[in-house]
Amino acid sequence: MSKTYSISELANEFDLTTRSIRFYEDQELLHPTRRGQTRVYSSKDRVRLKLTIRGKRLGFSLAEIRELFELWDETRSGSKKQLHLMLSKIGERRAALDQQMKDITMVQLELESAEIRCRQALEELLEKEPQETQTEEEHASSADKASAPSSATMH
Repeated sequence: MSKTYSISELANEFDLTTRSIRFYEDQELLHPTRRGQTRVYSSKDRVRLKLTIRGKRLGFSLAEIRELFELWDETRSGSKKQLHLMLSKIGERRAALDQQMKDITMVQLELESAEIRCRQALEELLEKEPQETQTEEEHASSADKASAPSSATMH
């Protein structure tokens, strides 16, 4: 008799919520048996859960993962069709990642350019600031002198 697992055992082992595991079951990636209300997962379900997590980390959709599982289930040992599909999916994922890397590089260059422009503008403002402050102080000083009573009018 092969080993079986409860939903909480799988959740703990793979650091998932039981809700996530039930979701994968709803997506037909796992096929536990039932003992009353209790789900009983087989070693095959455990392997499928592990492969699902790995597939998601690699960027495969759940539909793609399910398609690969279905091909595997057809032959019990995999098939050329499954391997070709997997190679195709890997190629697609690599192309998508390459494009993302190019996009990230472009955004980094744009951010760098924006940062340089902002720093230059800030530097220009800071260089002008002492002059503006001095001009404002001179203006305030002459306004104070104009409004202050002269010593001749105080006597």
